[in-house]
Amino acid sequence: MMLHLGPIIFGFIIGFILGTRLNTNSENAVKLTIASFIAIFIVILIIAWQLGPYPYYDDLPIATGFVSSAIGLIVAKLIFGK
Repeated sequence: MMLHLGPIIFGFIIGFILGTRLNTNSENAVKLTIASFIAIFIVILIIAWQLGPYPYYDDLPIATGFVSSAIGLIVAKLIFGK
């Protein structure tokens, strides 16, 4: 079993970049609470488990690139909070 770092690193970078570009300061924006972040993360894990790993990866039974990009998106929203 070998952990492939490429999808994890690039997924996080792409998710982080997209998270910095999201604008939620408008008057119609949805305000996200801690409970909504937890619910979103649970849904992300379920989707990543259903997607499964890339065909020749055998590291984890989830799509690690998808999870890391979603984590990057959430981290960027928490840090920059646009």
